Order: sequence, then structure tokens, then C-alpha cells
Amino acid sequence: MSWHKLVCQKKFLNASAMSLPITQYGFAQTTINVINFSIISNKTELKSATIQDVAKETMTTTTRSRKRKADVAVYLQDPDEEVTEMTKKKHYECEDYPDPAASPCGRIPTPECEAPELPSCDAPLLNYQQYSFRHHCVTPTRSSPLPALCWANKEDVWSNLLKKDHSYHRDGGFMERHPHLQPKMRAILLDWLMEVCEVYKLHRETFYLAQDFFDRFMATQRNILKTTLQLIGISALFIAAKLEEIYPPKLHQFAYVTDGACTEEEILTMELIIMKELKWNLSPLTSISWLNVYLQVAYLKNTGEVLLPQFPQTTFVQIAELLDVCMLDIRCLGFSYGMLAASALFHFSSLELVQKVSVFQWPEMEQCVKWMVPFAMSIREAGSSLLKTFKGISADEMHSIQVHAPYLDLLERAQSYQLVDVERSQRSPLPSGVLTPPPSSEKPEPSES
Repeated sequence: MSWHKLVCQKKFLNASAMSLPITQYGFAQTTINVINFSIISNKTELKSATIQDVAKETMTTTTRSRKRKADVAVYLQDPDEEVTEMTKKKHYECEDYPDPAASPCGRIPTPECEAPELPSCDAPLLNYQQYSFRHHCVTPTRSSPLPALCWANKEDVWSNLLKKDHSYHRDGGFMERHPHLQPKMRAILLDWLMEVCEVYKLHRETFYLAQDFFDRFMATQRNILKTTLQLIGISALFIAAKLEEIYPPKLHQFAYVTDGACTEEEILTMELIIMKELKWNLSPLTSISWLNVYLQVAYLKNTGEVLLPQFPQTTFVQIAELLDVCMLDIRCLGFSYGMLAASALFHFSSLELVQKVSVFQWPEMEQCVKWMVPFAMSIREAGSSLLKTFKGISADEMHSIQVHAPYLDLLERAQSYQLVDVERSQRSPLPSGVLTPPPSSEKPEPSES
């Protein structure tokens, strides 16, 4: 074929491509044939594959390297947010150039025009927005407990952590907009997601991201039926795994654990719906992330190893177990993620240590600490779980894998303790633990000696 013919064909293809009509891709909400999510005797029976079958499937896969998720720097800043902040800032100072003519900020003298007079100090400044700098830079409300960092300013890092903790809002009363649902259904669903995470050896951060996506998505909806919960939950876990895991499970594996109740097409459709409703805000700082930061600051001795875990794995697992049980209770949505992690750390350490690593004061965290007492009591009575080992996972990564335990039983026991405290407070106006003397008529008469 001659060169002239090739050039003519290329021009023809380009002209044909430009003449094609361009349609805007739109997303329309469609009726989804969802799963059978039956509730029998206030207990939900999830149609899932047996754990043994899934475990056999995952055991046959080759050993893959897992990424480290315990370092602090992972939760510090997002690159996209950093670029956005840099583009917003203006350069108010110019570099000193040896040649004034070469300076891009040098002024060109204009002798023909008189320079305008500057306003006096007493004159009011017009059109001055005093909030302009506050709009771009967030001042942290708590001083930074982080050590000196060689790669960033610790105050800026701490400010970004606080900003992210307050920018993701959650609604603890979203169940009121779903009359067909009960808080216990949420607990059963999250407990099942933990079991799926353990089978596929997913990180704790993956589960906590899925829990955050589920709760925030439910806050944007109304009248969700109980038959849709499992589809929403597995879709949220599908999104979280793709964000957090290096080698996330395949789509057909997520559909497999539902025993055919959720098809691959339904999961993909629900994935788009969730991300659209969340406005693509998919990087919250979860409670397990805050726990990593607090323990790293508490045990850090050498600032040169700030990116490597310095805390004992057993300590992390015990505190994470308390957070796992607390997350099943919908009332956890009334507290920030940083507050939940600090309160959980309080039950395993001292107030001085918590104030040092989180900079929370006791009046700020008192309500959350007291709310968490029944959960800590139930775990203490049942005994803390030991560090589990997983085939194909390195020893320094064992603590970061999400595990499953009889958390629903621990939740019921903790809620029974809460009912006892409520009944006790209703019977007596005095706080528990205050002893009152008996009436004078009931006092025993002193014996004659």
C-alpha cells in the first residue's frame, strides 16, 4: 500500500471519529432485584457460603505479599488533597533576585502617573475578608502530640488528621428514616462482614472503611428494605477492598459468599450508587487508623522509625477487639472516630497516657468512656482473644488482619448491662456507687455494754 493511501485512510478515520455523536453518560436509578434477607425471630439468616468452602478456596491461592498498614504516614495526607491545597495558596512573597530586572515581581517605574496615596491607618479597610486565611488553613483545636518529623511539619500533619476526622459526618439517627429496619439488623450485617474479612484475610482498615461507607450511605437514603441490606453491605466491602488491599478479592468471590443472593451485576450497580451518594468521599480516618496513631505515639522511642509499628501486637489486638464490639452498636455513631479510639485506649491504659497521645481532656471524653464501660466488662468476663495466625501472612502483619469472634453475644451481654444501669438510675436519683444511710426508724439500737 502506498504512503499516499495510508495518509488518506488516516484522514478519513479521523474525520469519521469526529463526526460520531457524543452522548453524555447518565446514571439512572433502576429497580434492583435484590436478595432474600429474611428476618426470623429477630435474627437474620444471611444466605452465605460455608466458611469451610471459602477457606479452602483461599488456601489454594498463592502466597502474596501484603502491605503494611500500621504506619502513621498512611493516614496523614492524601496526595489529591495536598495538590488541591497547593493550588489554592497564593505566593505573597517573591524570591530575592540578584538582578532586579530579572525578578518576575519587579515593578516598572511609571513617571507619567502619580502613585495613589495609601489610606491612613485610621481609615477602615474595605472589601477585606478576614476569614480568607481561615478558609484555606484549618487551625487544630488540639495541640499536636506527634514527635518532630523530618519529612513534614508535625502541626500541619496533626491539623490534617483533625480536619479529616471532622469532615466526614455521620448520622446516628438514620434508622428513623428506615421504618422497616432495626438496629439489630445492622449489627448482624456488620458481624457477617467481619467474618467475610477473616475468610479472605482482609485488613482491619478494609472492614472499618466498609462500615463507614454503609453508615454514611444509609444516612442519605429513605425506606430501605431489609432485603437490600446484604447487597449494600457486600458492595461497601467491595469498594473498601479495592481501595485498601493490594490484591483484593475478585468480584465473583464477593458474589460467592452471598450464596448467589447477590449477583455480580447487582454489586456493580450498587457500587456506583453508593459512591455517587457519598460524593466520592472515600477516605475517612477510621477508628482503627486513630488507634494506630495513638499507639505509635505512645510507644515511639526512635523518631527515625516512625513509619514502622512500635507497639506490641497483643495490645493492639485487645483494644481493637473492644472497638469491634462497639462498632456493632449503632450508638457509636454519636462519637467521632478519634474519640472512640481514645476511649477504647483508656480502658487498657491510664488517663494520663490518653491525654498525652490524643490531647483529649476528660470532660470531652467522659461520656464516651462511660458508654463503653459495658462493652469492656463483657470482653473482660469472656476473656480477650489471642493473636491469630494466618497462612501466607507475615508475622508483623498478623495484627492488622480483621478477625471474627462471637461479637453478637458480647453485644447482647453489654446491652443487658446497659439496661441494668438504666433501671438503677431510674430507681435512685443518686448516681450509682453512692451509699445512703438507712432511715432513723430502721437503725439498730445501740447495745448496752
